[in-house]
Amino acid sequence: MYADEDAAGRVEIPASGWPDVPGDTAFTLKVPAADALVRAGFPAHVSVLYPFLHESRIDVATDRELTGLFAGHEAFTLDFDTFGRFPGVLYLDPWPPGPVTALTKDLTRRRPEAVPYRGVFGAGLAPHLTVANNEGPATQDAAYDAVQAELTPQLPLSCHVRSVHLITWDGTRWQDRAEYRLAPRR
Repeated sequence: MYADEDAAGRVEIPASGWPDVPGDTAFTLKVPAADALVRAGFPAHVSVLYPFLHESRIDVATDRELTGLFAGHEAFTLDFDTFGRFPGVLYLDPWPPGPVTALTKDLTRRRPEAVPYRGVFGAGLAPHLTVANNEGPATQDAAYDAVQAELTPQLPLSCHVRSVHLITWDGTRWQDRAEYRLAPRR
């Protein structure tokens, strides 16, 4: 258990902003081909599950379980050619979303306490690659229209996904903790 976590593993969402807590972990798919497009201050990625378990709960047995879980999923390709928006967020829509959704469902089925986005968005958000997330309601449409117009000529992009990365929040930044290989394509 850690700072804002109760006995059931729920975290109170502070009114002051996003609730990253030191020791949080998440699973991501790195998309280096899109790094130059991202204006959000972090490397291009698609979240598989945020948050997962507090890092103190990931032991040798959990690591072994995760290795087997991810090895049960085949490597895949994601294509990015369409923008989408959530309130305050401009993103690229990965296609097909099915492989990412399957990874998330498998993780949450095995670890139901790992609720996507801590339940802030209900069952979670559709898979996405955040491009920009720094505009408020009054400025986002014009700002994101400009970013989208600038970046559209650089699309489409493709990314071959062969592994899933476990990252940990240290209170200042996200750091790689482990890489889990997916099964080779048949």
